Amino acid sequence: MITIQNETIYGIPTLHIVAEPFLREPRPTIFFLHGYTSAKEYNLPLAYLLAEKGFRIILPDAIHHGARESKLTGKERDMLFWDIVLKTIGDVATLKQELDNRSLIHDQKIGVIGTSMGAITMYGALAQYSWISSAVSFMGSAYYKEFAHQQLKMLMESGIHLENSFVEELYLKLKPFDLTQRLEKLENRPLMIWHGKQDEVVPYNFSEKLFEEIQPHYADTPNKLQFFTEEKMAHKVSRKAMTLSVKWFEEHLLDEREQVY
Repeated sequence: MITIQNETIYGIPTLHIVAEPFLREPRPTIFFLHGYTSAKEYNLPLAYLLAEKGFRIILPDAIHHGARESKLTGKERDMLFWDIVLKTIGDVATLKQELDNRSLIHDQKIGVIGTSMGAITMYGALAQYSWISSAVSFMGSAYYKEFAHQQLKMLMESGIHLENSFVEELYLKLKPFDLTQRLEKLENRPLMIWHGKQDEVVPYNFSEKLFEEIQPHYADTPNKLQFFTEEKMAHKVSRKAMTLSVKWFEEHLLDEREQVY
């Protein structure tokens, strides 16, 4: 039986999903980060599939989302997009520390998977935390400055005035989290990238460009880097992508004695 616990950890509403026999036992653990305007519950189908394989899955709500929803208007939240991303990167470390305190992470085997904004957040976490063992990106961008530039341009075209000082301060704030400026931080860790070619929200070319840029870093371990795409998929995670991600974590986060289903 798969258990789903709804708990708040240091103010972060979180779904904690794991097979019942492992509820209080250390298991390889995956943090699952949702997309913009979404919430933790939307990722339950894939979380269930991962839990069936013996993983512990932690799904937090990002600030201003889900159980942390605020009274912000759409444009007000748009202006806070990168604050949300950076806050969630910090939340992942907070949740990891609490699981460590409970001795629930087996052998520090930690995965992070993200969808859209969650994948963008995942890349920032990779730039910050060497304890992440493996990662999966669904429809994300590791190019923080480039993606932020596109977003700010759209906001200004919608009639929002942005001071140059605001823009420069944002770029400066994002720089330490921009994985593309710190590729050595990847440290050859297993990374799976999936992106539909018809995506108009987070353009496909961001993932293609990243794969081409980091591929030489994995020349000696090509099995640790994979890029999957689907010709007709827009900004939506396919069933195929979910299946690939489960297999990815099975291969890179479980050993044979931990595989239970």
